[in-house]
Amino acid sequence: MKRVITTAAVFAAAVMLVSGCSGGSDGDSGSSGFEFWSFTGINQKADVEAYTKAHPDVPIKLTEVGSTSETAQALTAALAGGKVPDLVLIQGDDLPKFMQSPENFVDLSTLGADKMKGDYLDWVMKQSMTEDGKVVGIPTDVGGMAIAYRKDLFQAAGLPTDRDQVSKLWPNWDAFTEVGKQYVQATGKPFLDNTPTSIFFQAVNQGTERYYDAGHRLSYDRNPQVKAAFDLTLKVSATGISAKQSTFSTGWTAGMSKGDFAVVSAPSWMLTSIRTNAPGTAGKWDIATIPGGSGNWGGSYLAIPKRAKNPKAAWAYIAEMQSPAGQLAHFLLQGSLPTTPSVYSDAQLIGKTDPFFSGAPIGKIYTQSVVNIKPFYIGPDDAAIGSELLNTLTSVEQGKVAPANAWNTALTNVKNALRG
Repeated sequence: MKRVITTAAVFAAAVMLVSGCSGGSDGDSGSSGFEFWSFTGINQKADVEAYTKAHPDVPIKLTEVGSTSETAQALTAALAGGKVPDLVLIQGDDLPKFMQSPENFVDLSTLGADKMKGDYLDWVMKQSMTEDGKVVGIPTDVGGMAIAYRKDLFQAAGLPTDRDQVSKLWPNWDAFTEVGKQYVQATGKPFLDNTPTSIFFQAVNQGTERYYDAGHRLSYDRNPQVKAAFDLTLKVSATGISAKQSTFSTGWTAGMSKGDFAVVSAPSWMLTSIRTNAPGTAGKWDIATIPGGSGNWGGSYLAIPKRAKNPKAAWAYIAEMQSPAGQLAHFLLQGSLPTTPSVYSDAQLIGKTDPFFSGAPIGKIYTQSVVNIKPFYIGPDDAAIGSELLNTLTSVEQGKVAPANAWNTALTNVKNALRG
């Protein structure tokens, strides 16, 4: 708890500097508080504490609703007639469904987003804009990819521990799998946490097209890149290198602390989860390049529902915390990669290292992961499709679905979900 409070206190000082140079809010928006819905696992509490330290006259009621999907479901219900929050964090894959009804949200251009939208990565900002230019959400981060690995466990297995040497071990996923086999043979223990998240969600997010084609038509069942990622996951699962611990499960958290697996696919936002769930492993981890070199998994947006009681106060929070300087300050203290490319050349970002991860240059590693990606269209059913594909692969890993039946089972489950 002390670490979180200390982080928030330091971040508060950064926020004060940001508010002094970014223009922040207009004169009448800081006099009232607001209600903020977030999902769990990304420590929004630290951000809220930092903001309220800089603005003690703005009380913020933060509710961590649940997972990303649970938060999206709660927001859907609220928009249908319940009580809405003033501010809500929406995960990137869930946003397109809400973009189908932009009238449910405040057009942030009317509050000042028209002056800010050029600050963000074009392909990220585009996802939260309507065809006629309305802005539904402001991006908070992107999920540049990397691999977190345990140096001590690699050493015990006779593998290299230097991050550059480790990165060279796996230029692609087949090479990564071979390293996993070597590890299991040497130690008798699983290599990675699970294959659905650490293999499929990484590989499928490295393509040039995912569940929709360039014409915005559903293509998940005929896109060879999706099938290749799915088959890769089945192939890796069959090698027996997985601990079969689903991401964010109780077993996953305990296993991370106990060293039950040596590798976790870690987009930038995952670093906070590792630190929080396995604090006793500080200094034992390091960060290596993702097989394939680049990709993005995740990222979120802040939006203001139309019926919000205090939209100006919520906007003041967005404008300050999600400015380039605000996102840089957040990265330096939390690790979430900014969506504001103007800070990618900042010496503080490039030089940022993380002592928990053995001094890994996380600014350099994660920035390189996103600057070379080719963005694909994300459609309204992306989250549902991805969940069903992931769930089927999890069932395979847990012995509930035969690998030979997996693809057809997944397609059936997706189609049922889309009909529902």
